[in-house]
Amino acid sequence: MKILYDGKTKQVLTDEATGDMYLLFKDDVTGEDGIFDPGSNTVGGSVEGKGKIGLKISQYFLKVMEENGIPTHYLGADLDKGLMKVRKLTIPPLEFVLRYFTAGSMSRRFSIEEGLPFDPPYLEVTLKDDEQGDPLISERLALMKGILVEGQYDEGLDILEKVGEVLKKELAEMGLTLIDFKIEVGYDENGKIYVADEITPDIWRVRDKDGNIPNQVECSKLILEKIN
Repeated sequence: MKILYDGKTKQVLTDEATGDMYLLFKDDVTGEDGIFDPGSNTVGGSVEGKGKIGLKISQYFLKVMEENGIPTHYLGADLDKGLMKVRKLTIPPLEFVLRYFTAGSMSRRFSIEEGLPFDPPYLEVTLKDDEQGDPLISERLALMKGILVEGQYDEGLDILEKVGEVLKKELAEMGLTLIDFKIEVGYDENGKIYVADEITPDIWRVRDKDGNIPNQVECSKLILEKIN
């Protein structure tokens, strides 16, 4: 296996003999100052077994998306090795974000109280650039930078909303209210769009029935109990 990219919580690998692509889920957790936070751009620590748990959860939710007619890059998983086999796609350095309530960076950026509802949901796109703090990016700028071609920005927002409806319903059945989440998308050689990366507590915030917002490690334990 050759490492193509070493990210904060995953590695992108390729089998040089077959050309197959894989994601390796790491035990690292994003956060700052000892506090875990899925919205953080830094690694805040490591939790043994977290990677394999994340893979199992991502496998579950990506399959749910497929069952609901939403194409994903998922092709299979080896839970013992923490590896997920994925489609070979072109993935723009963007994150598509959907917010049902104000929280996190949005509240800090605009000095808005946390927990205020959005109806309809609030959608935004950010450039994946840790040094610049993942700034917001418009369709016009994404086209100017050559990150996307005409129509793909709206395609990404469309699939984001579809993922949100399925994810919100699925989590509600587990007693959790979806606050916000982010996804990555990718395109195959024919320009077909897919949900890429992962769908785990590393990409969302939720509120439990008591009004608490569990961090991604705590939330993973809750989800694992529901899907086992």
